[in-house]
Amino acid sequence: MKILVTGACGQLGNEMQLQAAAHPQYTWFFTDVVSADGGAVPVRPLDITDSAAVSALVDDNAIDIIVNCAAYTAVDKAEADEAKALLLNATAPGYLAAAIEKRGGQLIQISTDYVFDGTAHTPYTEDCPTCPTSAYGRTKLAGEQAVQAANPSAMIIRTAWLYSRFGNNFVKTMLRLGREKEQLGVIFDQIGTPTYARDLAAVIMTAIDKGIVPGVYHFSNEGVISWYDFTKAIHRIAGITTCQVRPLHTAEYPTPAARPHYSVLDKTKIKQTFGIEVPYWEESLWECVEELKIEN
Repeated sequence: MKILVTGACGQLGNEMQLQAAAHPQYTWFFTDVVSADGGAVPVRPLDITDSAAVSALVDDNAIDIIVNCAAYTAVDKAEADEAKALLLNATAPGYLAAAIEKRGGQLIQISTDYVFDGTAHTPYTEDCPTCPTSAYGRTKLAGEQAVQAANPSAMIIRTAWLYSRFGNNFVKTMLRLGREKEQLGVIFDQIGTPTYARDLAAVIMTAIDKGIVPGVYHFSNEGVISWYDFTKAIHRIAGITTCQVRPLHTAEYPTPAARPHYSVLDKTKIKQTFGIEVPYWEESLWECVEELKIEN
């Protein structure tokens, strides 16, 4: 089986590179907007907004499965540049879905909790009504719709609060700020669940190994926490004791894009479909922070 991973230089893409090393029974192709040779595998360039280039790569290499890790994830910048976000988050996934559909293959598309408005008080299931309140959320929902229209056999995984030892993310930012500052304010009235990109990559591999079952799924780690409590845990695990973390209301830290106040995802469907156990968020955070300690 031949698998194409787009967005290979991002957080999830890098974790998929590590998964590939552990699954040599498959033939892997990794792409990003530019080539890269510093990761676990070589990454070739591919502009996923170029439908002809996408089709050519998929056809020439007889791709069976595409895992689309590429996205426009600058949530606040998307408010001023929704057209570019739409191109990367909706139009391009549609091209990928159409290209693999022609070959009778399947696409795994990564989506987000931002498709919901965050006003719920119980975990969101896959059939909850979507109502994005930001440009990022609107474009990611449009991507889900484009993928489903072009490739009905696709699998869509919504996730939230993604972090890893790769790239820029909340965990690495809080580690840096915790070491640089004596005091730090963090939002306490936005509730969700962190997702370790390595755990998400492992679930993707399980779906590939067992056979992709089409549909929309939710995945994050287990548990519920605020950004404030998450920061406190990051500092505790890292041994940072010199920075005082204080809670902020969302109104005290205005941003161009509205964030969901509640974005806990119900993972029952993906657990039952693929027979998986989901790690608790703090266990995965320990693993990531320990790796970052070694790197630094």
